[in-house]
Amino acid sequence: MTAPQRLEKVFLLLEVNLPHSQAMGTRRQARERAVQFLFQHDLNPPEDLDSALEHFWMHQRPAVIEVLEGKSTWGEPKELPPPTEEDLAIQEFAEPLVRGVIENRDAIDQELARLAANWDLHRMAAVDRNILRLAVFEMLHREDIPPVVSINEAVDIAKKFSTEDSGKFVNGILDKIMARLDRPARTATEAA
Repeated sequence: MTAPQRLEKVFLLLEVNLPHSQAMGTRRQARERAVQFLFQHDLNPPEDLDSALEHFWMHQRPAVIEVLEGKSTWGEPKELPPPTEEDLAIQEFAEPLVRGVIENRDAIDQELARLAANWDLHRMAAVDRNILRLAVFEMLHREDIPPVVSINEAVDIAKKFSTEDSGKFVNGILDKIMARLDRPARTATEAA
């Protein structure tokens, strides 16, 4: 192994073992899952939110996906593995976000409609609309998350799941919301 390869391996090990990088990775995954659920909920609202969330979390775990998409068992039930600590951490961060967006959706949509000049909310791409809903919820209702974090995460998720232009669109609207906030943009209060 060459010196640069050893150095790269050390950096990868450090990155994996740093608590902040694990938390950020988990939170990013949680936000992505929250957007995925909100997208589904937006296009096909379930009759029972609790059952829909339970089904969603069960089928979002990587180990479960591997079992379900793996070798056929010809009608025999497949034994699904229990959730990992990471699976539980993702769900623990994402589920209150999902529920918060759904509970506050009308107010969030009113805020978005007011700030999205020349854009009818239902004409926005569904992915962008739900990314915005999530970020606005965080900015207005989660003081333990700095607004700039919500914006950066939303822009990155928009670039990943939508288009490069979506990132600019999302950023523009969220910047307008951040300008109207009565709290610091770069700091957070302690989680409740």
